Amino acid sequence: MQYLSTRDKSLRLSAAEAITMGLSRDGGLFTPVAFPNLGTLDLKTLCGMDYQRRAAYIMGKYLEQFRPEDLEQFSRNAYGPETFDHPGVAPLRKVDGNTWCLELWHGPTSAFKDLALQMLPQLLSYSLKKTGEEKTACILVATSGDTGKAAMEGFANVPQTKILVFYPENGVSEIQKLQMVTQEGDNVGVCAVKGNFDDAQNAVKRIFSDEVLRKDLEEKGYFLSSANSINWGRILPQIVYYISAYCDLLNTGEFKLGQKVNFCVPTGNFGNILACYYARKMGLPVGKLICASNCNDVLTDFIRTGIYDRNRPFHTTISPSMDILISSNLERLLFDLSEWDDGLVRDCMQQLNETGRYEINGEMKTRLQSLFYGGFCGERETETAITEVYRQYGYLVDTHTAVAARVLTDYRRETGDDTPAIFASTASPFKFCDSVLNAIGRTPEADSLDRIAQLQEISGVTAPVRLAALRGKEVRFKEVTEKAGMENIVRAFLQ
Repeated sequence: MQYLSTRDKSLRLSAAEAITMGLSRDGGLFTPVAFPNLGTLDLKTLCGMDYQRRAAYIMGKYLEQFRPEDLEQFSRNAYGPETFDHPGVAPLRKVDGNTWCLELWHGPTSAFKDLALQMLPQLLSYSLKKTGEEKTACILVATSGDTGKAAMEGFANVPQTKILVFYPENGVSEIQKLQMVTQEGDNVGVCAVKGNFDDAQNAVKRIFSDEVLRKDLEEKGYFLSSANSINWGRILPQIVYYISAYCDLLNTGEFKLGQKVNFCVPTGNFGNILACYYARKMGLPVGKLICASNCNDVLTDFIRTGIYDRNRPFHTTISPSMDILISSNLERLLFDLSEWDDGLVRDCMQQLNETGRYEINGEMKTRLQSLFYGGFCGERETETAITEVYRQYGYLVDTHTAVAARVLTDYRRETGDDTPAIFASTASPFKFCDSVLNAIGRTPEADSLDRIAQLQEISGVTAPVRLAALRGKEVRFKEVTEKAGMENIVRAFLQ
């Protein structure tokens, strides 16, 4: 299987090369030249496997250079009981007669990013050996809250790597910040950025494209790579949990093979729902892909109008991991919808960079709307969704999952489509205790860590062990920079 750039389809790399590089030097994102077929026999086979074997089986269809036995070992390492607190890894929870919740937060950082970022370091280490790369990979990460901690947790003390994370100074929850600034590991670094996530993400992309910096780092024995979802090694493990969820539905006996299911995914950078789209391209019986946004509703407008326009107010919300106006992974969808028109993608990305907007043609818009539904909800609706799910089902959800639950309800009301549906739960409610407590009518304790114990006592739900263990951990990273100073932080980190 080869991989090509969304901005230059003549460029072809192996999987190992694409994962090692992370982002194409032309600014494009790597995508496979074909999507392997997932047939009836595959699904029947997968139903009899645990999550670890499912992951190795599915990823093996894309990673032909990788030995099957190695992939299975990687999967055991990534998703074993030492890292995930649920034997199902990404279990389904039934909410009502035709609605399920896919819990993606049972990993070490209590967020869905763990499912990709416990695997990526192993794929990258293997890829470095495959390509004969001797330099050290410097992993640059811009995070809206969860990616940073999950990436550091995965890459901490991994040989031949260093990882530097940038997060918006006032754009993450207190628990998310504590998780990052207390991270252990000799090869990790963290820095706050004055600005929002888009500012940090754009600066990281510019650093990747800076030829002078790249040459300077090469002379020092480093090369840049990414752990953001722009890296194919991040997207691939996410495809797995959608297929696994469908298999779990089949195993309940309430579902028939071939029966369609809708997926509703809370979305910021578009990577999570893109992975579901790719599972559909493989043949997974997915009906509608429901893209759920908070009041940073640029994706909702794009799906409804075909116009992507980031020229709007940026809102800091109680669902901070979705506070994004430039959704990088949408580029991969544009490439696919345009039938590999790399010139069109380049033009759209240039327009976005220069004017903050672009518009797709009518044919692409028709394809987009046949596949996706876009919806959003504001702060009050998010809190109401937390309250309603808790009171009606006794189920505690975080602020991002609540957005998905609300948008799924809106979609069903608007369209009358009562197809069985799964909404993705992307973070533990204990990462956003203050908002969850407020939503269920309780006044949060003053200390952010006290709120974990408070929410646990009120709900009867056990908090993730690693979150409770944050108390007393040493704060290692206090640096703050302007976005223009991020390159200097990178240089200093690699001295």
